[in-house]
Amino acid sequence: MDSYSQIIINAVDKLSTSVVKIEQFDNNKGTDMVTGTGTGFLFSSDGYLFTNSHVVKKAKKLRAIMYDGSRHDASLVGEDQYTDLAIVKIDAIDYIPATLGDSDNLKIGQLVIAIGNPLGFQHTVTAGVISALGRTLSGETGVSMDSMIQTDASLNPGNSGGPLINSDGEVIGVNTATIRGAQGLCFAISMNTAKSVANQLIRYGKVKRAYIGANLQQIGLVPKLRAIHSLKNQQALFITKIEDNSPAEKGGLLSGDIIYAFNDQPIETSDQLFKLLTGDKVGQFQYVSVLRNNQKKELRVTPAER
Repeated sequence: MDSYSQIIINAVDKLSTSVVKIEQFDNNKGTDMVTGTGTGFLFSSDGYLFTNSHVVKKAKKLRAIMYDGSRHDASLVGEDQYTDLAIVKIDAIDYIPATLGDSDNLKIGQLVIAIGNPLGFQHTVTAGVISALGRTLSGETGVSMDSMIQTDASLNPGNSGGPLINSDGEVIGVNTATIRGAQGLCFAISMNTAKSVANQLIRYGKVKRAYIGANLQQIGLVPKLRAIHSLKNQQALFITKIEDNSPAEKGGLLSGDIIYAFNDQPIETSDQLFKLLTGDKVGQFQYVSVLRNNQKKELRVTPAER
């Protein structure tokens, strides 16, 4: 077996038993009918699963089908449309949960593997690379989703909610979306953002967060730029678009600005910014440091609540 294939086989073997097929049911004249399917994966030994919000939305009943074919009724713990994440709970405790990785350490070009149930074909494996990091993507409802990983690992309807893993078999993202009509443009929610959302959904059943309304892309900073401005950052966040009438627009942020710090704390990834935009920041001005036309600027932005 060639080494590339062996890497993928070994990674998938570590995770395959934690990946489930999720079925959504509605009741039609007293009979439960499957109205949609997706993917999820166990991340705790007591039966908590990650999936997508759009997989479970408005479901009258949920069921998880395990790798061995066993079926378990599932209950919705909470969902967050702004990240398209949902937490589901089953009673099964005899399965090994997935190992969650650190998405702050990802690199463009890194090998990634997706596992899911596209078009009902259970436990389908695809592989590709990370194409970009820290993307902002407009979801099906028109809501902007931040901290997205772009990959060319093929996704299709039914992959939603499944794991995106690295070569060590660690989950580094939750697969969520493709762009219709485009080839090789697939997206996953970064794992560090997913962990933060899961913690709030399990504790409170909802997520309270601040937002500024800037579409972002994670970029590397060239050594010359870092040296000129005495920056510790290796990376920063490039603003690709400012939402109309948003806190970012009102605070003076512009498309093309590069965010390198938030309240004097260096920012290198969308996940780091996401963690800092907590509910207590709503209505309180924050200092956002940017590079604009090769000059440092510090702006005051007052986040709003999602």
